[in-house]
Amino acid sequence: MRLVPTPVASKLTGLSIEKLREWTSRRALVPADVRPKTKGSPAQFSWQTILVLRLAVLLRDQFAVELQTHQSAFAQLRKALRSTSFIALWGRRLALAPGGTWFFLDDGSLPSEADAIVVRLDPHLAVLRDGFALPDVAAGQLDLFSLPATRDTPTVKAVSRPRQRRSA
Repeated sequence: MRLVPTPVASKLTGLSIEKLREWTSRRALVPADVRPKTKGSPAQFSWQTILVLRLAVLLRDQFAVELQTHQSAFAQLRKALRSTSFIALWGRRLALAPGGTWFFLDDGSLPSEADAIVVRLDPHLAVLRDGFALPDVAAGQLDLFSLPATRDTPTVKAVSRPRQRRSA
């Protein structure tokens, strides 16, 4: 699992470092994946945690949602994302129902009958793809071995030695 430190997480989420620390430690809205070992050392964040934080920022900024009341919903979403492939999320939407329940919608599916806030995931996944060097939807599958590593076989060149004259 790839993890990024606090400064990178700050850039990927759009939160200041101070606000990120507040949300992940003091208020424990969305805890960091790896807590700081000592005072002054950075916390570590996975792509799932960064995605949840980006969605929290979106809910706060665009919908004026009180985030602390949805703390358990964020934990539930993070747990669901742990068992979901990054590639499988492309082209999907995420909906937050009034009870704090998250559910995924496929791009071609009709909106749910229930009232919900629906968020497109692709713009957030594009930021994560670039920040974590994750595969695009076009990749389809993660490589077991990177292509350059399997193709770049060193060729052994014959070392030419100066010929010695034979004496007769």
